[in-house]
Amino acid sequence: MSGLLVAGTTSDAGKSVVTTGLCRALHRRGINVAPYKAQNMSNNSMVCAAGDGPTAEIGRAQWVQALAAGVSPEPAMNPVLLKPGSDRRSHVVLMGQPGGEVSSTDWQTGRQHLAATAHAAYDDLSARFDVVVAEGAGSPAEINLRAGDYVNMGLARHADLPTVVVGDIDRGGVFAAMFGTVALLEPADQRLIAGFIVNKFRGDRALLKPGLDSLKALTGRRVFGVLPWNPSLWLDSEDALDLDGRRAQQQGARKVAVLRLPRISNFTDLDALGLEPELDVAFASSPRDLTDADLVVLPGTRATISDLAWLRTRGLDRAIIDHASAGRAVLGICGGFQMLGHTIADPRGIEGTAGVSVEGLGLLDARTDFTADKVLRLPVGTALGAPAHGYEIHHGRITVGDADDFLGGARSGAVFGTMWHGSLEGDDLRRAFLSTALGLPPSEVSFPAARERRLDLLGDLVEEHLDVDALLDLARRGVSAQLPVLPPAGDS
Repeated sequence: MSGLLVAGTTSDAGKSVVTTGLCRALHRRGINVAPYKAQNMSNNSMVCAAGDGPTAEIGRAQWVQALAAGVSPEPAMNPVLLKPGSDRRSHVVLMGQPGGEVSSTDWQTGRQHLAATAHAAYDDLSARFDVVVAEGAGSPAEINLRAGDYVNMGLARHADLPTVVVGDIDRGGVFAAMFGTVALLEPADQRLIAGFIVNKFRGDRALLKPGLDSLKALTGRRVFGVLPWNPSLWLDSEDALDLDGRRAQQQGARKVAVLRLPRISNFTDLDALGLEPELDVAFASSPRDLTDADLVVLPGTRATISDLAWLRTRGLDRAIIDHASAGRAVLGICGGFQMLGHTIADPRGIEGTAGVSVEGLGLLDARTDFTADKVLRLPVGTALGAPAHGYEIHHGRITVGDADDFLGGARSGAVFGTMWHGSLEGDDLRRAFLSTALGLPPSEVSFPAARERRLDLLGDLVEEHLDVDALLDLARRGVSAQLPVLPPAGDS
């Protein structure tokens, strides 16, 4: 029953990277380790099996971290998943199942039951695994939210978890951010902050040493290591639209234009295309971005009807139709597929105002009706003569008319629509699709192998640049009782 909380000075400081790398490093040592994040706010999610229960939905990052740990993903690893449907409201996934909504106006009172569920899930994992590596969210120094926090120091206090703070030195100001993170916390929280990890360092480590020494002198807390900048270190994303390092490496590559929808979800569907050497994958938000595209992709979305309206305000609807009329390939995934159909109806207001019915782009003979029940499935089958698998997460029910079947969706000529997320991660299906849609010969790229190489690279970097023995000892023994309390808390 040991655990460690990986917090950060900011969002995207490197918490997921450190958590994933530690999971892989500890797994290599034969330790039964589990990842955990009390609450994840992301529209990138994954379906996993849940023992004898129904299939469940968790954050994509925790699913990948479970792979790094060599264990089966399960709902307890991400007990609360918030999926933003607007700037002020989020749909709640609680222990893998739909759990209503939460808004910015009931940030504390509306989340008390979420905290109880999240902490119970941590306790369950802690009882079953040797070590739990928990990932925080945002920053623990968001003192305006501390009263209702159950993800950062609220979790640490619940489980008496030693905590390390990750800072992104590439952004600048990392020493001030690390010191300030500790100093802003109340004494009981400060006493659980055991030290720091520097992330994304470029340059000569000797130039960094005076700062690390000063930070230790000022805070009484050590730095457990410095992870170097590595441009090839990308993971299945939570909330970024960064495709750096996934662009084509040769001239004459085919261009894939992915629509940058306002409420885009599960855009990790495109990661496998980004590894193909003859594809140049880029996001698109205007009609001119589609003019020289060989393949246009409409990805998943958390708000199909409003994102379809966004397409029309920008003239992208006409550009997509013109692209398809020229015989060039189009792929719609989940919500993107629904946009390609004739009609989208939301009689119960699942996505917003009840009774809305809108016309789609009319490129596929399909109709979508939103229902209250959410579909969570791990389908398998065949398409284009190749074995296929994926996962489904949707409220929409599809009725297909005069069109060929394609992965739970439809196909008409070079226009493809599927309800299966993740299908392109299957090497055989991806090669068959690229051959059919773009006439490309099969490549030697294996997406599952590439993911394993990335996880191994993370494990290598963590082993080489972090004091894993000290972090493991910290997880097992807890924090020292001698850690100082910094002002202003120390003056109170």
